[in-house]
Amino acid sequence: MTLAQLQGLYRQPLFGLISQSREIHLAHWRAEEVQRCSLLSIKTGGCSEDCAYCAQSAHYSTGVEREDLLSVEQIVESAKQARAQGATRFCMGAAWRGVRDGTEKFKRVLEIVREVGALGMEVCVTLGEIGPAEARELKAAGVTAYNHNIDTSPEFYPAIVSTHTFQDRLDTIAAIQASGMSVCSGGIIGLGESEDDRLRMIEILSELAPQPQSVPINCLMPQRGTPLENQPPVDIFELVRLIAVARIALPKARVRLAAGRTRISREGQALCFFAGANSIFFGDRLLTAKNPEIDVDLALLRELGLNIEGNDRAPSLEPARQITTLEF
Repeated sequence: MTLAQLQGLYRQPLFGLISQSREIHLAHWRAEEVQRCSLLSIKTGGCSEDCAYCAQSAHYSTGVEREDLLSVEQIVESAKQARAQGATRFCMGAAWRGVRDGTEKFKRVLEIVREVGALGMEVCVTLGEIGPAEARELKAAGVTAYNHNIDTSPEFYPAIVSTHTFQDRLDTIAAIQASGMSVCSGGIIGLGESEDDRLRMIEILSELAPQPQSVPINCLMPQRGTPLENQPPVDIFELVRLIAVARIALPKARVRLAAGRTRISREGQALCFFAGANSIFFGDRLLTAKNPEIDVDLALLRELGLNIEGNDRAPSLEPARQITTLEF
């Protein structure tokens, strides 16, 4: 969809927009089904990139301690725990600029993927930039989906990251698509961008061929020590409007209500689900940011009459242990 079309949708009366997005949602998805995804940080801190929102960047003093890549045993145990809690997709994130075929750390990641895949869950990874060779290896090892957010609009992107370009993001997504892995790609709102920047982000995602299978919408969780630590919360109606527009522009994608839910009321989350969100991150932490407790999420879903997607159903994303704001 074009930016002009998205602007027209976004700026109409709220109830009219939600009515349209709800109709699209019901045409493509089971109305009461919500996917639970678990996200695990398998290598934390010390990242060379300067993403202004990220507590794991080595450029900022955030209090996040650098940790080496977890052992296979630790990761498999976390995946088993996530599966027992109802997650159907286990996502593993590593604070790296990227990985390269033939390196020792990449070989270790491939081993981890094989072990987690043997548990019968969908496997998602986010390892930074990759090329065609790495994408093919990950696909062969059993990766279901690769997360690589575009974060924001190409126009606003340089204000948030200087150590790599927006085109670098698109090149990695192209490699993922060529390999046959599913693409999980969305962005973060509340970075200081305009509403049009958010719609440009949706425009670019909607024009990918094929469109992403998962689209996480993250609300910034300001991290102490980062340049964005004092950013205010996102207005709930702006979030609902963006969720609704994303559902219309990306009808077959999982629209994931991702980071930032601890700052959204139960009523606000309910509006997001009605407008088209049908996936959440599940677990008490997201990399370095807090996430609603499992019991709180279950209580909300039950009160809304929403069903938890079972392990026998497909499209889903992430795992357990700690989960940082890679903001998926």
